[in-house]
Amino acid sequence: MCTRKSIGILSPAMALGTAGGTMSSKFFLMALAVFFSFAQVVIEANSWWSLGMNNPVQMSEVYIIGAQPLCSQLAGLSQGQKKLCHLYQDHMQYIGEGAKTGIKECQYQFRHRRWNCSTVDNTSVFGRVMQIGSRETAFTYAVSAAGVVNAMSRACREGELSTCGCSRAARPKDLPRDWLWGGCGDNIDYGYRFAKEFVDARERERIHAKGSYESARILMNLHNNEAGRRTVYNLADVACKCHGVSGSCSLKTCWLQLADFRKVGDALKEKYDSAAAMRLNSRGKLVQVNSRFNSPTTQDLVYIDPSPDYCVRNESTGSLGTQGRLCNKTSEGMDGCELMCCGRGYDQFKTVQTERCHCKFHWCCYVKCKKCTEIVDQFVCK
Repeated sequence: MCTRKSIGILSPAMALGTAGGTMSSKFFLMALAVFFSFAQVVIEANSWWSLGMNNPVQMSEVYIIGAQPLCSQLAGLSQGQKKLCHLYQDHMQYIGEGAKTGIKECQYQFRHRRWNCSTVDNTSVFGRVMQIGSRETAFTYAVSAAGVVNAMSRACREGELSTCGCSRAARPKDLPRDWLWGGCGDNIDYGYRFAKEFVDARERERIHAKGSYESARILMNLHNNEAGRRTVYNLADVACKCHGVSGSCSLKTCWLQLADFRKVGDALKEKYDSAAAMRLNSRGKLVQVNSRFNSPTTQDLVYIDPSPDYCVRNESTGSLGTQGRLCNKTSEGMDGCELMCCGRGYDQFKTVQTERCHCKFHWCCYVKCKKCTEIVDQFVCK
């Protein structure tokens, strides 16, 4: 558990002896409690998402049989995740690829929003904004869990992992009788199971008082992790390849295949827009704030805190603000200067853009293009 990590501090009794008469024991214990609370926040801010950044785990050559220190040195892993790392070291590269896929998709989906899924230069990856149980946090947990299912399932199919191979999914009942069910499909069952074991490990290790805010966050995170995994699972579909003389397609071989991850991101973005506000009831369960709406399913996103103000930079919430962000002067949407700049106005400047143009195909066989430059106006939030 993250909370067991040694932080190298004197015991209260030793510290009191050192402080002598300069500090009352009551004041010192209060200060110590604040310190431990702060240390807890810092420690828990570390995340396995850091495997998706510039991390040596993505380089396959770091894996040497019996190289136990690797897992201990990876930042952001909980104790349970480190144990899984020791057992499945060849999986960790693909955990990192899944995290990277999730981060990139998050940044694509929110590229025109005030919060644009920006990363920070530490092992928390997204900074303090993830300490708030907002709908943005809900999306981030879901899309990163989905990324791990995607990467693990594909790695199995490609023969990169020692404990799994091609999909063993049952033949769909509606597949025409004369079509063959085989090939080597993405092993989504294995990807789902391992992603659940690894990603949820951190939440399941944390122990907090029933009814506390921390227990609500654990339930929220687990729910959104599952929503992300199920989205990948449910969007997987049958892919087929034709066989026959001159492409007659008299015979087809079919297999199970992952959906393009952009489709997963689009589906989760829709879930983000309709995410359900939740609260803890007296039994320590998450229930919907507005009971008039339908209860969220396992594929819906849930959140427990309102989103912070993303307009201005705020160190306490982790908001980076929108100052300096590009905006679209003619758009009335979230990327428009009026909404993106939060009414502060914008600056205009000119920039030179170069792109390929007047491309022609030459026999045989290449395309030759010219380079065209133009001066365009760009707008930046004040």
